[in-house]
Amino acid sequence: MSDQAVTIIMIEDDEGHARLIERNIRRAGVNNEIRHFVSGTAALDHLFSEPSLANGPFLVLLDLNLPDMTGTDILAKIKSNDTLRRAPVVVLTTTDDKTEIQRCYDLGCNVYITKPVDYETFAQAIRQLGLFLSVIQVPEPK
Repeated sequence: MSDQAVTIIMIEDDEGHARLIERNIRRAGVNNEIRHFVSGTAALDHLFSEPSLANGPFLVLLDLNLPDMTGTDILAKIKSNDTLRRAPVVVLTTTDDKTEIQRCYDLGCNVYITKPVDYETFAQAIRQLGLFLSVIQVPEPK
């Protein structure tokens, strides 16, 4: 991803999806640290209070359907913060509504991926995401 290890912040409330995502990212050869959060509140608390994030690059994998807040609210908060806004955000969700997709891009998401319903197709999509994560360049926080 970059010269310095990129931390992956995964915001996903479905434990099964989270395990599948991590397993298939690992199968793609990505061994970066993954910090998993099941709520938007916990993820934002971490992102806005973790001083070590300011010392290294990170990437966010974001589900839109969370129990405590919407993923679009999280995306807006990340992209409106001077320190966090450069971080790539990959929306990974079951929502395939065109209006929602456009809204996420308008808010600054870098990639929008709809989770396939079928297990094997989902696993393959995540492996491809892992390959993508292994080659992208992630900027340092400001």
